[in-house]
Amino acid sequence: MSGFYSFKDNQLENNLFLNRIVAAFIAILLLTSGLVIRLIHLQVTGHEHYASLAKDNSIKISPIVPTRGMIYDRHGNILAENTPSYSLEIIPEKTTDIDDTLARLQQLLAISEEKIDLYQKQRKRQKRFTSTPLLLSMTDEEIAKFAVQRPFFPGVDIRQRLVRHYPYGELAAHVVGYVGRINEAEIKTLPSAEYQGSTHVGKLGIESSYETELHGKTGNAEIETNVQARPLNTLNETDAVQGANLYLTLDMDLQKTAYDALDSFNGAVVAIDIKTGGVLVFASRPSFDPNPFVAGIANDAYQALQTSEDQPLFNRALRGLYPPGSTIKPFVALAGLEHNAITASQHLFCKGYFQLPNVEHQYRCWKKTGHEWVSVNKAIMESCDVYFYQLSNMLGIDNMHSFLQKFGFGEKTGIDLVGEKTGLLPSPEWKLEQKKQSWYPGETLITGIGQGLNQVTPLQLARATATLANRGEIVNPFLVDKMVSATSTLPSRDPHKEIIPLKTKNVNSIIEAMVNVVHNEHGTAYDLKKNFNYQIAGKTGTAQVRGIKQNAKYDENKIAFKYRDHALFIAFAPADNPKIAIAVIAENGGHGGSIAAPIAAKVIKQYLKDNNEN
Repeated sequence: MSGFYSFKDNQLENNLFLNRIVAAFIAILLLTSGLVIRLIHLQVTGHEHYASLAKDNSIKISPIVPTRGMIYDRHGNILAENTPSYSLEIIPEKTTDIDDTLARLQQLLAISEEKIDLYQKQRKRQKRFTSTPLLLSMTDEEIAKFAVQRPFFPGVDIRQRLVRHYPYGELAAHVVGYVGRINEAEIKTLPSAEYQGSTHVGKLGIESSYETELHGKTGNAEIETNVQARPLNTLNETDAVQGANLYLTLDMDLQKTAYDALDSFNGAVVAIDIKTGGVLVFASRPSFDPNPFVAGIANDAYQALQTSEDQPLFNRALRGLYPPGSTIKPFVALAGLEHNAITASQHLFCKGYFQLPNVEHQYRCWKKTGHEWVSVNKAIMESCDVYFYQLSNMLGIDNMHSFLQKFGFGEKTGIDLVGEKTGLLPSPEWKLEQKKQSWYPGETLITGIGQGLNQVTPLQLARATATLANRGEIVNPFLVDKMVSATSTLPSRDPHKEIIPLKTKNVNSIIEAMVNVVHNEHGTAYDLKKNFNYQIAGKTGTAQVRGIKQNAKYDENKIAFKYRDHALFIAFAPADNPKIAIAVIAENGGHGGSIAAPIAAKVIKQYLKDNNEN
């Protein structure tokens, strides 16, 4: 029998086993040491940090939306207020199927697709447990319909909110503006901390220009939540600060008078308190009702406003650009006197037209037979075009441009509204830069009568008139007189004023001529005289909408209404101690003396009567 015999080495096996035990012990010791060190870090050295994180996980900051400030006119009439209203709101977390819920609500209450889409966008920006409005300003019928079906709509309820309301509707829409729901673009620009929880923001007018002041300061509440972020308990609150109340210089009684006086004409009326610069009237006709914009105007209604030929959404007082026509003549005449191009007693001859040397083109006067010998007084009083052709030629475009610029032509007035237009005061430099063309002498002539490339806004025209009435003290128009918050009352403007240095005798000559426009039997607005027992200084104007050929005759009865001349009038009163300045533009009105001047007269008469001036 043969075979192999194996012998155990017990010593070797014992050593191997012992080594394994030692290795396992060391590994366990290292792991246990690491665990102990980690526990010490978590419980001791890192306690404060991790305790803070744990607290943040359990406490959420919920915004408290401030109440929006009110807007008043100069007499305390409410122009924008917050009224209690009922809204239909949904908490998505409490609904079983949000899309099905919206579909059934849409059918029940005839909710438009636009409002459904708007709700969906707002919902996605909020937590699922947040109540988000679907319908604002619910009618009694809508409330009743939903109340009957309420048990079938879990997570949907009617809540009371403060909703912006504008009592004067279209009368103050272009001044006050309106608020609307915050859109996607605005979300990116608005400060997120201040607008957490807010649904509306100023879109136009004062509501937009003073958004920060009106909005107020958002408060917050520390709310204890569970792991699903549901609120359990309010731990601490910081109250919201209500927005400031704004008091405007606007006089709504005068505003209504001006708006009604425009009657069937589209146009604008701007009146300014000469001493302060406060805007008394800022009327643009036609206008629109701002209230539907708050809850979200229907698309068809908005499209009707946008596509209307009358452009009711267009703020003519702030953004309308018109040739000033003959209303610019007092300023051109004053430029001539100040630059010694003419004297007050000097006469120029008007034969019905004017020609530049070696030029066949005739620059016609409105009076075909001419005015014969004309002084500066008669030129303004009877609005002689030929006098101003000659004066402009003698004065030169550079002198005329620089002088008119001092009165604010071609520049923004700086009024506290967003979107003001600059107008256009043409010059050779402007034409070369913008049109790459040279300036022609004939352009100087038509600039001197307010035609050609000239463009002004009604606001600019009113400001220039007020500055002239102030004898060169520049009037800076503004709308917000003061802001009243919970802690202070602040003026909204800088009282500093600039002065255009003018010779008293020259200003007196221009004002005397403007008084004759109204009070002399040869004046272009003489019919106004019978309405007043004090003197008004004024100037009529007619601005061409469409040019006519050299030898053609203007006949408004043969021209479509929209191509008829605009009617303009500027004035201030009383002439010897001015209180109010005004500019009126009646689109396609034709004659400044018969159409625009009576509108201004109604405003002036009411204002001075209300202030015991007549």
